[in-house]
Amino acid sequence: MTSAVLDVGAADGLPAGESAHIRANRVGVTRGDRRVLTDVTITVSHRSRLAVVGENGRGKTTLLHAFAGLLLPDQGTVTRVGTIGMARQELTAAPGATVGTVTDAALHTSVAALAALDAATGELADGVDGAEDRYATALEAATRLDAWDAERRVDIALDALGACADRNRELDTLSAGQRYRVRLACLLGARHDILLLDEPTNHLDADGLAFLTRRLREHDGGLAVVSHDRALLADVAAEFLDLDPSRDGRPTLYAGGYDAWQHARCRDRERWAADHAAQQDERRRLTEAVAQARDRLSTGWRPDKGTGKHQRQSRAPGVVQALHRQQAALDAHEITVPAPPLTLRWPELGARAGTRLLRADDITVAGRLTEPVSLDIGAADRLVVTGENGAGKSTLLSVLSGDLAPTTGGVTHTKAARIAVLSQEVPPWNRHGDAERSGREVYERRVGRLVAAGTIHDGDAVALSTLGLLDRDAMRTTVGRMSEGQRRRLQLALELAVRPNLVLLDEPTNHLSATVVDELTEALHHTGAAAIVATHDRQMLRAVASWPRLHLSGKGVGQRA
Repeated sequence: MTSAVLDVGAADGLPAGESAHIRANRVGVTRGDRRVLTDVTITVSHRSRLAVVGENGRGKTTLLHAFAGLLLPDQGTVTRVGTIGMARQELTAAPGATVGTVTDAALHTSVAALAALDAATGELADGVDGAEDRYATALEAATRLDAWDAERRVDIALDALGACADRNRELDTLSAGQRYRVRLACLLGARHDILLLDEPTNHLDADGLAFLTRRLREHDGGLAVVSHDRALLADVAAEFLDLDPSRDGRPTLYAGGYDAWQHARCRDRERWAADHAAQQDERRRLTEAVAQARDRLSTGWRPDKGTGKHQRQSRAPGVVQALHRQQAALDAHEITVPAPPLTLRWPELGARAGTRLLRADDITVAGRLTEPVSLDIGAADRLVVTGENGAGKSTLLSVLSGDLAPTTGGVTHTKAARIAVLSQEVPPWNRHGDAERSGREVYERRVGRLVAAGTIHDGDAVALSTLGLLDRDAMRTTVGRMSEGQRRRLQLALELAVRPNLVLLDEPTNHLSATVVDELTEALHHTGAAAIVATHDRQMLRAVASWPRLHLSGKGVGQRA
């Protein structure tokens, strides 16, 4: 059994081809008092196209590190055969390390294989004893590595990803994104049996994403990928290892691609919720039966006045026995199906048909939104705003919401408009001491301010627990201790508290899991509220392809299609 793992480039050792694999058997990992992974059993073969998915904090990166041998699991085993290349989210730069340091590591095995082949060729020409065997071995190694083409492959990848190709450039003079692209290019240019990729789309533009997707689809080996980029998962993954909670507490493996994963997961969740609800209903029925039997014991069994005392005595044992039977049934009943995970429940929103909500006339913002934009938004309208970074998408939404004054033009909100804005990033929570308050307290304070201002009526307030965004533990957790994903969910809940009839969403996929984003996308399709979405997320753009589109080029007049 052979195994070689390297963070960048080709690892020592030769590819194992069809026999290559990573096999995890009942792997468990604990961090402090928190169980991160439980009973993970999975094989990544030379043909695997595996996506590891789940909410933030479910152990996706931890599992990749266990696959690669970067950490030893607390329970279970991981075996590896073949060469493994891994792209971690971070790339540290050792003092004095250059781009050439990274490319040399990537090309090391191929260069060594060619050197061995040259030496064996010379020995063969000189008639050295045993040279034929050494030549055959060296030729096989160079062929399996396609060593002659290795440097060209790395150069192609560096160019395609927009990475620095200057071998003398020191890594610590590059930005984090530039260093990441250099490392990823080397990984994709080298030959590995299995690739392990942790958020590989970070720091890539559209051309880089297209190259990455094409290269992974062409990869002649296995791969396991962790990514928030749903388009990448849809394009390259055939299996999904879902680390989110399940009925039996173990990860769930789904086959058939992205859509099949989503549909099967949805069916599983529906059955889970139905079974849990049925057990809860039965529990309530038994509890009510005990209460009724106890009530009959105290009052209900008594015969009418004037009835003989012996009749009272004869009926009492039967009532007592009925109470004991009902109590025994209640004691024997168990809730064996755990509570299912949350599902986003979008509230009923909207405005009366034909209601105008917002009008923008030739608005620009100096240096930020250079092309004049005019819009007329009414009840249930839809619009998606696209454009490169810096084209003015976020600026446009800030002007439409009233948070930013335009340099030219103007925006008019009608009295009927109630606008919610989900900004691109989670806001700081140190205002008003919110970081020290629980999610529930922050939400209830927000609702209280809205009611006091007359924005919503007290009876129209949406309870946080009904939105399916934060579970009980998260609602009790102080905001300062929440994960980024939980804070993003709370941010969305705070905006929905307005009961908006117009929602402005700026990169709404940020910091949310693929499942929550899919639920959000589905809600946007069916909500009665008008919606304007600014995004570069490829999967969301596919999902809203039928919506009218405003493209900001940053150079001329916006185009609405």
